[in-house]
Amino acid sequence: MKNMLVMMGCLVSFIIIPFFAQAAVTDSTSGGFTVKFEQFVKVQPDSLYSYLSRDIGKWWNPEHTWSGKASNLSIQPWANGCFCEKLDNGGSVRHMIVVYADPGRMLRMEGGIGPLQSLAVTAVMTFVIKQENGFSRITLTYVISGYIPGGTQHWAPIVDRVMGEQFGRLAAWGEKHSL
Repeated sequence: MKNMLVMMGCLVSFIIIPFFAQAAVTDSTSGGFTVKFEQFVKVQPDSLYSYLSRDIGKWWNPEHTWSGKASNLSIQPWANGCFCEKLDNGGSVRHMIVVYADPGRMLRMEGGIGPLQSLAVTAVMTFVIKQENGFSRITLTYVISGYIPGGTQHWAPIVDRVMGEQFGRLAAWGEKHSL
């Protein structure tokens, strides 16, 4: 079992295949940062929302889990629902808590994932899905703020890469399964 902090730190030098159309650290200060991703996916919004919320274990990279198994991940897509992970020893991890669920349109969760969980941060992740010209435009925005020793700026590119990879995997899963 690998430590997620070490894995995310190693990603600084890792080049990820660009699955996503647009991605950026849209803001970064010593007190916080925002990463944002957007892509058009040829799938209906309700299906894409289902892939996001109910099939996370099928598209999330298992290297970015505590258990090493994406199949141990789940999202309960309702207010106060858990984005959780089962551990093989009977334990569990709460990655985030759902604060807004509007099927086919938006899923918002609060919480610092991975190594951010152990820091004094507030983090909000929002997925917005809109139908446009036979496609779903999905946007992921992740806003992190709070106290991180040394400032938050060094975390922005790491979170950008890791979340960009997950976002790309979701979009690819949606495209593959919409056929």
